Amino acid sequence: MNDTVIEQWRQRADAALQRWLPSEETLPRDLHRAMRYAVFNGGKRIRPVLTYAAGHALSLEAEPLDAPAAAMELIHAYSLVHDDLPAMDDDDLRRGQPTVHKAFDEATAILCGDALQSLAFFILARHLDPQIPAQQRLQMIEDLALASGSRGMAGGQAIDLAAVGQDLNVAELENMHVHKTGALIRTSVKLGALCRSGIDETALGQLDHYAKCIGLAFQIQDDVLDVEGDTQTLGKTHGADLARNKPTYPALLGLDDAKRLANELIEDALHSLAKWDEAAEPLRGIARYIVQRQH
Repeated sequence: MNDTVIEQWRQRADAALQRWLPSEETLPRDLHRAMRYAVFNGGKRIRPVLTYAAGHALSLEAEPLDAPAAAMELIHAYSLVHDDLPAMDDDDLRRGQPTVHKAFDEATAILCGDALQSLAFFILARHLDPQIPAQQRLQMIEDLALASGSRGMAGGQAIDLAAVGQDLNVAELENMHVHKTGALIRTSVKLGALCRSGIDETALGQLDHYAKCIGLAFQIQDDVLDVEGDTQTLGKTHGADLARNKPTYPALLGLDDAKRLANELIEDALHSLAKWDEAAEPLRGIARYIVQRQH
């Protein structure tokens, strides 16, 4: 993977987020400070980078990808703010910093998440490139709404909360994470592809299969790192899933088999891009990074 282009995309996503997030001096100040705190706290920007990488694979320039990339990161940031709340996972640390409800207060954190989600849809409605066909622009909004809601991320979170202390089988655990983590990763790739006028169904299907595989591998690696990592490197509390008696892949399969499954999924993702040219190399690099990362 070309680390230079990946870093350029991260910086580009940050610049778009800086442009579209209200300033800290805009009323109500505490809410806007919390929103910026939640977004600009050292995130890896994997979802916007996937949006740029999908567009790059289809020979698109970066500019029309700015709005969907920023929208994906805002939805992700909102999900983390709410995920950390006392009623959810009750975490004190996120990316090595106090979580939003610790740095501000619980009510501000709830409103912060709400506002980040709303801003994501405002950006898609207002700032998508007008050269993208209207039907594809509408499809982006529809896909992000579906991936964020009860049949996507929010539904996966509900399944996760209900699963604490329960014995899930592999299919049930996969179903939970396909919704909780995988839905937004798949949508990150799809929104990038939908910026290409007249994207064909074959290419869209190959990209979606790639994204489905890396989304599940991403969650498995998160589960592995919860066992093997440390709090300082992870930027969040080590062993939190074990402490809460949450179902995880290492707990269900064993650590070695969980790692093996993650690697098999990455190979499957790479196979789905086998006929793509070197423009898809960033997508391949991101897939490999997912199982090599340490936080």
